[in-house]
Amino acid sequence: MGKRVLLIEDEPNIIEAISFILSRDGWTVHIHEDGATAMDKVRATPPDMIILDVMLPGRSGFDILRDVRAEPDMTDLPVMMLTARGQTKDRELAERLGATRYVTKPFSNTDIRDQVRDLIEGT
Repeated sequence: MGKRVLLIEDEPNIIEAISFILSRDGWTVHIHEDGATAMDKVRATPPDMIILDVMLPGRSGFDILRDVRAEPDMTDLPVMMLTARGQTKDRELAERLGATRYVTKPFSNTDIRDQVRDLIEGT
C-alpha cells in the first residue's frame, strides 16, 4: 500500500510536478492550497509525511509547521519545507521549528522523489 503524502502548496505547476512524480512512484498525494485551513486538512487526513511551502495564502508554512510540531502525535512526522526562500535565517527558523528537510526552489524532480523516499522509507 502506498504511503500518504500531504502536499501543502499553492503553485499549480509545482503541485502538478510533485503529484506526478510521487504518484508514479506509488504514493498517494493529497493536495491542499490554503495556509489558513491547512491544519484542518492535516488532522482530517493524517499523512505519512508533509511537503510544506513556506509562502502560502492565509498563513505561512512556518506557522503551520509550528502547529504540526505542537500536536503530540505529530512530533516525529517528516516535514519537508519547500520554498523559494533560501536565506540562512529562513533555513535556521525551519530547523528550530522542527523541519525534517529544507529544499529550495527551483528543485529537481529526482531530488524531491529521492528525498521523499528517504524520509518515508529510510532508503
